[in-house]
Amino acid sequence: MSDFTRRDVLKTTVAAAAAGAGGSLLLPQSSFAQQAPNLKIEKGAKLRVLRWSQFVQGDIDQWMANTKKFTEKTGVEVRIDRENWPDVSPKASVAANVGSGPDIIVDFFDSPQLFSDKLVDLSDIANYLGGKYGGWFPVCEKYSKRGSRWIGLPLGAAGACMVYRKSHMEAAGFKEFPKDMDGFLKLCKALHDKGTPAGMALGNAVGDGSWTYWLMWAFGGKMVDDKNNVVINSPETLKALEYAKELYPTFIQGTLGWLDPNNNKAFLDGQISLTNNGISVYYAAKTSKDPKLNEMAKDIYHANFPVGPVGKPTELHLYSQSYVFKYCKYPNAAKAYLLHMMEKEQYEPWQSAAIGYVTHPLKAYENNAVWKSDPKNLPYRDTVKNMLWHGYSGELGYSSAAALNDYIVNNMVAQAASGSKSPKDALAEAEKRLQRFYKV
Repeated sequence: MSDFTRRDVLKTTVAAAAAGAGGSLLLPQSSFAQQAPNLKIEKGAKLRVLRWSQFVQGDIDQWMANTKKFTEKTGVEVRIDRENWPDVSPKASVAANVGSGPDIIVDFFDSPQLFSDKLVDLSDIANYLGGKYGGWFPVCEKYSKRGSRWIGLPLGAAGACMVYRKSHMEAAGFKEFPKDMDGFLKLCKALHDKGTPAGMALGNAVGDGSWTYWLMWAFGGKMVDDKNNVVINSPETLKALEYAKELYPTFIQGTLGWLDPNNNKAFLDGQISLTNNGISVYYAAKTSKDPKLNEMAKDIYHANFPVGPVGKPTELHLYSQSYVFKYCKYPNAAKAYLLHMMEKEQYEPWQSAAIGYVTHPLKAYENNAVWKSDPKNLPYRDTVKNMLWHGYSGELGYSSAAALNDYIVNNMVAQAASGSKSPKDALAEAEKRLQRFYKV
């Protein structure tokens, strides 16, 4: 955990001006020449931000540098608290219930939809940013808007791609990574036969287990329809589960118990040659002090998820967004901070420092140099563009959040894949579990 305080910036021009003004501080026009009107930072403003711990070190280093830059410009004290990412949402729920805690939460998925009435309207800065930077990708409106109101400000997504050893893929008889489901299954079978298997999490892994949603959607299955009716028990979902049953024997043993860290460890340990993950595996190998991992990094490549019979990408990624509670004493300062962090001068260096670990939600940032600096980064550029929301194709809220947190889709795929239940029985159980949350 780290803090930036006014002691760090007492000699700055802005802080001195604020101290002598005796009133609200208008954010310098040189900083945000096109900002929304009437965004005045309150006198004596200070902020507390709760965000998830970094997956790659460059993320937090540049985040803190950008925060310090904001403090130097405005004199606003900003305290940054970091927690393991699964712990952020529960802490946010506590804050919402008791009416005190961090001013700003940087969270994942649809948490703000659970207490939208307790959040500051961020429409002014969201509309400004969208207008300036080419618009938001469609999934952002699903996650971050409630009706016409922006209750969250999209940060991006910790995108996942297929991570693989190129030399092992070629040894298995493939020159390029498959782009369809049949080819992907054949590759996994060939890797298994060569003794260099694949492995993807089938335990209760929120992040790396999201490939189970991709699998269901790729064949045309989904949990609910546009009106939140449970429709998971369909021929399309059944086909996805039958596919999973063929795929599972190609995996390394133990994936039924894998949580989010397991596939990273197995890949870097040389136990598997293919998995789904963020760019953090490559980052860890590339920046390691171990020469063996540096050598492995040269052989690590990435590909977007294969496209199924539906004929379009059906990916799910760790979508992240920021939101501000109404109990915040300095809402304009909070908005100014979020705006500052999303402007090009801060966002692109931050994204580059994390070598694209978080994919942008604003279309203009697809031109960030990070996507060209290393060809291996490029597949992550389109992950937000390609993704659906986890409650697809229904609305987000209590039901979708409960279904995600109850690992219904993950468990259904794991049961059918492993043979602990037949695909039909796994499907029927998932349907019953969903009906508890999506009541007519």
